[in-house]
Amino acid sequence: MEKRPAPHKVIPIQAAEGFVDNRLFLVAQPDKVYPRSVAGWFASWRWVMVWVTQIVFYGLPWLQWNDRQAVLFDLSQRRFFVFGLVLHPQDFIYLAALLIIAALVLFFVTAIAGRIWCGYACPQTVYTSIFMWVERHTEGDRQARMRLDAAPWSLAKLGRKSAKQALWLAIALVTGLSFVGYFAPVRALVAELSAGLLSPWEWFWVLFYGFATYGNAGYMREQVCKTMCPYARFQSALMDNDSMVIAYDAARGESRGSRKRGADPRPLGLGDCIDCTLCVQVCPTGIDIRNGLQNECIACAACIDVCDQVMTKMNYPLGLIRYSSGNGIAQHLSTPQIVQRVNRPRVWIYGVLLLAIGSLFVISLSTRKGFSVDVMKDRGTLAREVEQGAIENVYRMQVMNGLEHPQHYRASARGLPGLQLVSEPELAVEANGINSLAIRLALPQAEAENLRGQTLPIVFQVQTEVDGKLVSTEEKSTFYVPR
Repeated sequence: MEKRPAPHKVIPIQAAEGFVDNRLFLVAQPDKVYPRSVAGWFASWRWVMVWVTQIVFYGLPWLQWNDRQAVLFDLSQRRFFVFGLVLHPQDFIYLAALLIIAALVLFFVTAIAGRIWCGYACPQTVYTSIFMWVERHTEGDRQARMRLDAAPWSLAKLGRKSAKQALWLAIALVTGLSFVGYFAPVRALVAELSAGLLSPWEWFWVLFYGFATYGNAGYMREQVCKTMCPYARFQSALMDNDSMVIAYDAARGESRGSRKRGADPRPLGLGDCIDCTLCVQVCPTGIDIRNGLQNECIACAACIDVCDQVMTKMNYPLGLIRYSSGNGIAQHLSTPQIVQRVNRPRVWIYGVLLLAIGSLFVISLSTRKGFSVDVMKDRGTLAREVEQGAIENVYRMQVMNGLEHPQHYRASARGLPGLQLVSEPELAVEANGINSLAIRLALPQAEAENLRGQTLPIVFQVQTEVDGKLVSTEEKSTFYVPR
């Protein structure tokens, strides 16, 4: 008989997650999160921080200091004003130091208290809270918003959605205008906007930052924290098991289950968690804190507030979800014991670095002279012989006045026997201005004879009076004696 080939084994291909209608979605479409409103001690503190941060952000550009904007990063004039401090391009070291100090503060606070910055002061969290407040007042709380999104379009739905969008756009545009007001005088900016005279670049940046606020706080929300924020990725390197985090006490809460109010869970074989899922419903990033600490947790403590309310209704002790540490939960440590563990190497390292760099920053700022000097040799004529055989070198001295009032400066030079300054030694510079002075130094023939063919070091000294005190600075240069 003719042998038939053995049938091939067929492995059925299952539709993989991410394939829909034979199309591959490269980015998974996340489910929309509908956070439920919550009240409580931590929620009150979050709103305090919203008010504080926004009063500072919106109000600071309008604050005046010495007849100018108190905080202004004037890029066109290349000057940064921070209250009484005026920084010029050569002072960028101070801005770099500020960034380093800010990073060390974040490291120090994270090592002790976890992501408290994210939960209370991060701009993404703050503006998301503001936009969600608008959303709740135009569309309702969680269930109402879910029903509204699922309902077909109607005049009522269109009205609610339009009101929300209008308020979002207004907040976003004011935010964009305020942000640009840190880089261009805000009073002039508003006057130009009212008259329709904003420049194309000013329009671009106002709309750019307004759109960024609108998109991040209105639509992306938790996705910024989950997928875009680098802090969520490297926070684990800053924290350890003694850092404060929001934690669920699984030993006390498990096993979960519903029961009557006030029922003793022990005879029922249950823990204190009634599995109401309210902690998930109030979470702005949509995570379940009962599954342990996750990168997506921003430490907003909404789950603590709502869980404490449930525990109160059930007549159970508070703190099923609470601020604690990994060791605190695992070892059942008391609050004083948790606080004592702040004293550990990584906290000391961050603290010492922060104290050292912060002290150097303050000392450097407090000892600034308020002006700087640059001396440039005239390269067209290195040296020339003038009357009576004297040797003359020419320099250009540039003085930058970092003070907010005009200053008079006087120059002198030393370093060689008989060296004379034969040009006008005084220079006036306007407030926050720059001016230059031609300096001619002469060395008599008698002193120059023994120095032929040498390039010799000299020192320029510039003096001025600041607040009744004589302040001086020195700049090194050279004097050339030709053969």
